[in-house]
Amino acid sequence: MPYQLAVNGRTHRIDEDGQTPLLWVLRDTLRLTGTKYGCGIAQCGACTIHVDGQPMRSCSLSLETAAGSQIVTIEAVEGPEAAAVRAAWVKRDVPQCGFCQSGQIMSAVALLRSNGAPTDDDIDRAMSGNICRCATYNRIRAAIHDAAQSSTSQAKTA
Repeated sequence: MPYQLAVNGRTHRIDEDGQTPLLWVLRDTLRLTGTKYGCGIAQCGACTIHVDGQPMRSCSLSLETAAGSQIVTIEAVEGPEAAAVRAAWVKRDVPQCGFCQSGQIMSAVALLRSNGAPTDDDIDRAMSGNICRCATYNRIRAAIHDAAQSSTSQAKTA
């Protein structure tokens, strides 16, 4: 049965088994390789995407379940929070190996969209499902604080 999948503002007709993990549809069928495979059991966060505006693990979400939702991947995440997060990531030199970073960024953007002034505890809670093998957690937290301040300043000048 073909599924209609809305990804990054485009609708795709996907002729795959409905139980196929969305991660593999994104990477193998749609060739959106920014979303990474880490653990396959929704524990590491490398495969985080936005589904109807919420961060979700694409490795544990089936094509059938995702059909009908609005999906955004790292390739198309945008808006003031996304711009602020990207700038802060560069400023703080967050990535070391970079493998987990697309998932980290997607989670950080979702956090800032729901909480424009997160505390350390808010950040730790929101990011707790994202594992960084290089342990750049302090830089990630600092970058999220920077991004929050930048997003707030942009909103005041707009």
